Amino acid sequence: MAHKDKDNTKEKVVFVGDSRVRKGNGFITPPDYTAYPGKSEAFIPNFLLKEWMVGVVVLVGILVLTISEPAPLGFPANASATVIPIPDWYFLFLYQYLKLPYASGDYIVLGTLGVTGVAFGALLLAPFLDTGRERRFYRRPIASSLMFLSLAAIIYLTNTAWTEYKHEMALTDQIPEDVQREEKAAENRAKGLPTTSVVETEEVAIVDKSDPAMALYKQATCVSCHAVDMKGGGSVPALRGVGDTHDKDAILTIIKEGQGQMPPMYETAVAAGLTEQDIDTLAGWLAKQKSEQ
Repeated sequence: MAHKDKDNTKEKVVFVGDSRVRKGNGFITPPDYTAYPGKSEAFIPNFLLKEWMVGVVVLVGILVLTISEPAPLGFPANASATVIPIPDWYFLFLYQYLKLPYASGDYIVLGTLGVTGVAFGALLLAPFLDTGRERRFYRRPIASSLMFLSLAAIIYLTNTAWTEYKHEMALTDQIPEDVQREEKAAENRAKGLPTTSVVETEEVAIVDKSDPAMALYKQATCVSCHAVDMKGGGSVPALRGVGDTHDKDAILTIIKEGQGQMPPMYETAVAAGLTEQDIDTLAGWLAKQKSEQ
């Protein structure tokens, strides 16, 4: 507030304020987290370690779900199927966009690199171009218009792609392959047949598992390659059902001379403590391993 003296010679300035407000000391540096025990913590390593632990728990949960409930196997892809290929629904707009005249054919470079490069470049530069503080969409006409235009283009292209696909299928009298698979699975389910085309091999049992030759099989170190359950693995063939293709003499020949990648195992068996009679007994027992008993 200002007023003049009685003689009107000079102006006197009087400051009016609240005496309850104390004079400040300027900018005060806030204390660090140690001033708030129990209410704050260091980002590294305390907070970051907690975040990692939560991430590990979530990851283990996902792994448990994928192991306990594996994805069901459906019909394998048929490369000779005469169907019109089409991507998943979330790529339909790109599928339709690449069918446009100026995005395919002679203009494929423009369509794949030019237009998409401008679109994604604008998306990356959006935080640097739209620096206003206004957050209401109707107060941001440029950004809002581009967003609604992109959304409308995606919806239009997706709907057009699906409509044209159904039209092409109707003109060629084709049934979508996924529908064919579902119909085939329903027919098989009604007949009590498997609903997948995956070939399931019948389990071949070990013949005379209690025979003393089983102990000779383990003593001869056959288990190191063919495993205790005789199922083999990788490039090593299974011995279950080996009697279907090899008799006793053929098995003895393989033990003494080897076959394919298998080296001769006669000396190894003798070194393991087997006698000539033990090896003969082992070969006879392996010849009994037939799938049909």
